[in-house]
Amino acid sequence: MKILMVITSHDQLGNTGRKTGFWLEELAAPYFVFKDSGAEITLASPKGGRPPLDPKSNEPEFRTDLTLRFEADADAEAQLDRTVRLDSVKQEDFDTVFYPGGHGPMWDLAEDKDSVKLIESFLAAGKTVAVVCHSTGALRHVKAPDGKPLVQGKEVTGFTNGEEEDVGLTKVVPFLVEDEMLKLGAVFSKTANWGVHVVTDGLLITGQNPHSSGPAAQALLAALKGKPLARAS
Repeated sequence: MKILMVITSHDQLGNTGRKTGFWLEELAAPYFVFKDSGAEITLASPKGGRPPLDPKSNEPEFRTDLTLRFEADADAEAQLDRTVRLDSVKQEDFDTVFYPGGHGPMWDLAEDKDSVKLIESFLAAGKTVAVVCHSTGALRHVKAPDGKPLVQGKEVTGFTNGEEEDVGLTKVVPFLVEDEMLKLGAVFSKTANWGVHVVTDGLLITGQNPHSSGPAAQALLAALKGKPLARAS
């Protein structure tokens, strides 16, 4: 099984002067769900190379057994050092794609034409796509085959307005994930702030927040069982 994980390359938190990037738990938890299942993982980012880590995600209160395991895993760290450029990957080479979050994707992946095309090509090929937390924002310009917004009429989740309020960044982010999904006609589903919530609607799997990233990866593996796998390229 070949799984592509797409990580942000964006490291500036709006004009606050603070750093952002990907959220470590949202990479580490799915990474080991996939690795422990025997999958072959490829990490990609818009700029390639080492993507920026949101420094807050590695503060003691946000560390987990899996984030510590990731940092101690030489292979995982080596892969993170040399993510491939997003414009060089093709859906034909993978069975599925997973987007970890963090605030970074709100600025780059949400607007990245290569990312939009990639997601559309996975769906057109009948392959499942999973996004979590702020990476639900990466769906904002993705179209269904009929040209309508992909999320129109679909049940999705992502980082909620309440969670954004909790972290004090409502006025900093370029848009609010929940509001944007509702504006596009999605049925936005959520649980209490920071609770685990994963939604599957057709080929789309979405997770609400960092704690939902591992469960979303498990839902993705469950969806892949029984599907034909990508041939080696």
